[in-house]
Amino acid sequence: MVCAVVKASSANTGNVTPDPWPGSRVISAQKANTANAFSNVNSSISTAWLFPTVQDGNALYGLQFSNPVDPRVAYRGDPLAYGTANDPVNGLKSGGVNVFGGGEVIGAIGVSGDISCADHNVAWRTRSGLGKAFHAGLGKAGNFEQITYGKGGHPECGVKGKAVAATIGSSTN
Repeated sequence: MVCAVVKASSANTGNVTPDPWPGSRVISAQKANTANAFSNVNSSISTAWLFPTVQDGNALYGLQFSNPVDPRVAYRGDPLAYGTANDPVNGLKSGGVNVFGGGEVIGAIGVSGDISCADHNVAWRTRSGLGKAFHAGLGKAGNFEQITYGKGGHPECGVKGKAVAATIGSSTN
């Protein structure tokens, strides 16, 4: 269930004038839903970790098609309220599975509005900033939360995203 929608101007990745993609609203809800749906008390799974596992021939291929977004929830209400504190999706569950960076469990959080690597880093920092433990019971990042770049992992999204991930500890490499 969506508990809060944060305006793009409140969570800015550095652009002078926030200009989020309209589709990011639903993507972020999908990412939060995915992180929550595929995590449990013993392991929390980020959407960035899922990326390589859903590729053709890998163990979770097709997972991204398993739980479609409910358009009656995602696109209800006044579009002028989308992305605001009065977003009509608040208190509802839109569903959906999204398997690239930007989804972390805190209950869960979904971030969208930049490239997936930057979204992963923003979600990571947000969860950390809220004082939420990473891997249940350990209080640190688990193997299923960090992003892994390169062959067999998540595509690199430019030098800056990978450098930020290394600095904040949100990647395995």
